[in-house]
Amino acid sequence: MASSPPSRPRLFILDYGAGNVRSLANSVKALGYEFEWIKDASDFDKADKLLFPGVGAFNQAITSLHTSSLFYPLKKYLESGRPYFGICIGMQVLFAGSDEGAPVPGLSLIDARVELFKDVKDVKTGSKKAVPHMGWNEATPFPSTSSKAKEQQLIHGNGGVDQEEDLYFVHSYAVPYTPSPLLSSWTNTTTQYGDKTFVSSIRRGNILACQFHPEKSGAAGLRVLKRWLDAPIEELSGSMDEEAKEEIVEIKLKEVDGLTKRIVACLDVRTNDSGDLVVTKGDQYDVREKAPAPVTDASSTVTGTNPASGGDVINLGKPVDLARRYYESGADEICFLNITSFRSSALLDQPMLAVVSAAAETIFVPLTVGGGIKDTVDPDGTKRSALEVAGAYFRSGADKVSIGSDAVFAVEALLARQASNTTPLLTGLTGIETISAAYGAQAVVVSFDPKRVYVPLDIDPSTLGPHAASLILGPNAKGNVTEEERTKAWWYQCTVMGGRDVRDVDVVQLAKGVEMLGAGEILLNSVDRDGSGRGFDLDLVELVKGSVGIPVVASSGAGKVEDFGELFGETEAEAGLAAGIFHRKEVPIQDVKSFLLEQKVPARRAKDVAH
Repeated sequence: MASSPPSRPRLFILDYGAGNVRSLANSVKALGYEFEWIKDASDFDKADKLLFPGVGAFNQAITSLHTSSLFYPLKKYLESGRPYFGICIGMQVLFAGSDEGAPVPGLSLIDARVELFKDVKDVKTGSKKAVPHMGWNEATPFPSTSSKAKEQQLIHGNGGVDQEEDLYFVHSYAVPYTPSPLLSSWTNTTTQYGDKTFVSSIRRGNILACQFHPEKSGAAGLRVLKRWLDAPIEELSGSMDEEAKEEIVEIKLKEVDGLTKRIVACLDVRTNDSGDLVVTKGDQYDVREKAPAPVTDASSTVTGTNPASGGDVINLGKPVDLARRYYESGADEICFLNITSFRSSALLDQPMLAVVSAAAETIFVPLTVGGGIKDTVDPDGTKRSALEVAGAYFRSGADKVSIGSDAVFAVEALLARQASNTTPLLTGLTGIETISAAYGAQAVVVSFDPKRVYVPLDIDPSTLGPHAASLILGPNAKGNVTEEERTKAWWYQCTVMGGRDVRDVDVVQLAKGVEMLGAGEILLNSVDRDGSGRGFDLDLVELVKGSVGIPVVASSGAGKVEDFGELFGETEAEAGLAAGIFHRKEVPIQDVKSFLLEQKVPARRAKDVAH
């Protein structure tokens, strides 16, 4: 009688309440492994391997571990010598403490601190780099002379795989690498961001942990997870006291860090007149088919259409199918913007939650979801906070949420408090603040919809009051500007409700305001350039980039691959986003990447796209 195959090790995942554990669970399942959740302290004794993922604040994670009575059982597991893989917060909690939030001690396996990225500058130009560190960067093998080659294979592998891989990072806090016996004995890879070098993964004994997100790093990240999952327990087990002493290793700065420019595929999702969720895209925010001319001949058998109502919603495909296509084509991120009428009750929109959940099962790059992330009241009177809505999307598989009109209203209130010298300026009650406090600034994107307000070229800027900060003179404008535009001047006014209503706030005020409230990224649209194919509004991008220290994703206007080259050549934008040209296959994502690499613009390499 044939013997039964040996049973696999029992794999457990620890969820302290972080935003992206669903993404890791999906990755593990996609690699053919089953797992169990840590439900209480007794589960640690059953685990043969343990994964601890998470995004969010260090102090919140530690507090949650204590509240759930898992802090000391986790520490006991770590000391047992059984395999542990920590991701992001799962790495940071191993250290003594962090600069993030109220001071609370970590697990203190490593007597060093997690610190805020401060004054990060470009090595060559000295210009300021954005924080959070967000995007695809390299994890470089630590140049140790000890027997770490085998350990580094868990990150880099062999068999023709390059040693340096593009992996996805999203964080404002990190462990700076300083030459010391302690850090040298733990460091497995380092990563450079601007003029800062930080520890991007550690390995000693049974402990492997990384600052990047393998579950969101496409094929490269899945390889990292698979090596650890496939490795026999005995190869991953051991005492943390092993290699406790190590030589001091210096790390030299490179002239250019490895952070790549991101290409983001955006999917505007809404219900059509049949009630189906479709990806749509129109011109100037109009997403309906052009209505046929009305029939006026009474003898005709053709039925006319009311031109005021327009045709049905433009249908460019199913959300999950399109998103999967973009992932396989090498998109660095996918953004779902729900523009349908559900937004009066976001948590009741089960189809959109199902779209996010289905997309997260097979797409292993970051997913952003926007639409209805605000305080709402259900039809039955139940109050829903922005934090609760965001949490539902995170649990469905989203990595970031995008806030639109609600952010403008929050900044209006902030400006009013500033004008009246009301304290405190920050109430802690806005959606941006509550979500950022719970999940970290990197989880909060604010979507801007500014439009130009044209004024005479010889206008006295003082007549614009605070809006003069966003004034552009046509003769000095950059990029694809018409001759008529060069005879004018304009400032950028913010809009709400998908560009339908204007507010007395300019784009600089909004940018500075949302950064103060705690946003971690700006998605910068342009009402004027949307659907035009004329290229990005470079002056708008420069204005916003010069006003804030957080990453900016430029959107609206891309019509050809050269537009992305112009964007990254003329501005410091971290990412470029497009929708219609990708949906209609006018510009394949692969062509954008190839063009950028030809132009020496750092882009994620082709070998690291979908598995």
